[in-house]
Amino acid sequence: MGGISIWQLLIIAVIVVLLFGTNKLRNLGSDLGSSIRGFKKAMSDEDEKKDQPKEQDADFNAKLADKQHTPASKDDARDK
Repeated sequence: MGGISIWQLLIIAVIVVLLFGTNKLRNLGSDLGSSIRGFKKAMSDEDEKKDQPKEQDADFNAKLADKQHTPASKDDARDK
């Protein structure tokens, strides 16, 4: 009673095709498919990144190395 029958779905489909045309609907379908494909690829890339250890950027490593190789301060020289 409250559901949509097959005939109502066919009438809606015919109206949509008449309004938008087959070319526009075909382009819409291919765009939707490529966006879903891109989303799936991004999700799988994210999963691969989680499996790999995090990489630190080179700038961070350079700053860390500079802090470790700082020359002794004047106070350290007086204590010796």
